[in-house]
Amino acid sequence: MAFALLAASVVSCFADPLLFPVKATPYDNQMARIRPILTSLNSTGGQNLSLAVVNHWIEDLRSIPYVFSTQWMTPAEVERAPAADCKGKSVLLYQLMRGQGATTVRLVIGKRTPGSHLTHTWLEWTIQSATYVLDPTINWTACSIGQIPSNFYVPYYAYSGARKYRVMNPDISLAGL
Repeated sequence: MAFALLAASVVSCFADPLLFPVKATPYDNQMARIRPILTSLNSTGGQNLSLAVVNHWIEDLRSIPYVFSTQWMTPAEVERAPAADCKGKSVLLYQLMRGQGATTVRLVIGKRTPGSHLTHTWLEWTIQSATYVLDPTINWTACSIGQIPSNFYVPYYAYSGARKYRVMNPDISLAGL
């Protein structure tokens, strides 16, 4: 019975059986500075945000030079800084999207490839039964999950609003099923 309840709670998260709700992640202390951005409510109702607008934002963020930061930059810091890393760019894109009503966007921490030595941060966004990887550090536009090799963008943790998730099988993309 306990297993059935656990399975039902996992399946209910974005209708995706790979996400397991957790109370804490190893990144919580590092992410304290950006927690208010992740948990803020949407400014507008609905999902009226177009892929074209998101691609424009990705292009703007991609043009910001890369520099690694040990701490998570806030969106305001990214906008003022001459350079930013994947964490800062992704959090700013997350804030922009949530501000325009996106409710099915997740901040993801994982590995860009299984052989990567460092973790990477990106967004995943599901709209109209399609899921996109939004990586303003590497890509110039949104990439459909189907366009990405299965061993790229290996997720470990996902965040959506106040919810935190551990990916049960990190060998498969969040929307790979």
